[in-house]
Amino acid sequence: MIATLNNALAKKRDENEKGFTLIELLVVILIIGVLAAIAIPAFLNQRQGAWESQVKSDIANAVIAAESYAVSNNGSYLGLDATKLAASGYNATPDVVLAVSSATASEFVFKVTHKQYTGQTWTFTHSTGVTAKGATPATP
Repeated sequence: MIATLNNALAKKRDENEKGFTLIELLVVILIIGVLAAIAIPAFLNQRQGAWESQVKSDIANAVIAAESYAVSNNGSYLGLDATKLAASGYNATPDVVLAVSSATASEFVFKVTHKQYTGQTWTFTHSTGVTAKGATPATP
């Protein structure tokens, strides 16, 4: 169909005129628009996956620091907080916020958020060893 339109328009052009017709330009713009509509959502999903990987990496590093703290504290996690995690070797990734939700003698729970990935929180429970992803609860 495009070839037919171009042939019809070419008959009306002078031989000395060079360039693209309006139809050709519109087709190119349409193709670029379709490619952008496919690529942009895929790019955004890749960013969220990267943020989630940062969170999981920080949780793994914090668990190692918590175990190190427990070794120096007779096997107890009592009193574990962000300051003691840092003293035990935990270095937070920028934009990742890790908080010790609870710490008893035998277990601890981390709550983690990412500043760029709003609306999501991750919870790591030491007793199960599972990281759960869920929506951030609304603050009253």
